[in-house]
Amino acid sequence: MEKRTVILGVAASDSHVVANHLIAHALRAEGFQVVNLGACTSVAEFAEAYAEHPEAEAVIIGSLNGHAHGDLQDLPSARAAGRLRCPVILGGNLSVGSYKGAADHERLYALGVDVVLSDLDELPDTLDELRTRVPAAAPVSAS
Repeated sequence: MEKRTVILGVAASDSHVVANHLIAHALRAEGFQVVNLGACTSVAEFAEAYAEHPEAEAVIIGSLNGHAHGDLQDLPSARAAGRLRCPVILGGNLSVGSYKGAADHERLYALGVDVVLSDLDELPDTLDELRTRVPAAAPVSAS
């Protein structure tokens, strides 16, 4: 059985790593090979990791400080250049302030994020679903 690979990291301006390590541990327990880039990971670093691991079925980005939208400003150009051709999953605290609304998610989808997760328990099923929808290394349009 082939090992499924994912790339994991925390958004560029975010140094919170506890959830990152818990996610890596949970995914490894599910049989995934996790390329964990850790905290403060730029879009360019995610793209470099994808170049090194083109078999990766997803890039998973966490954010706790609420600045994911600003941290992902380079995602559209990385997608357009073909440097990130796998689905991008984002989760955590995705906006600053106490009000969280659909507009926050829409801004992230507009940058090219494929899935916004609010519950970590949904991650394995989401990866399974994406695997059936998107062939490996197929371009994913920025929506």
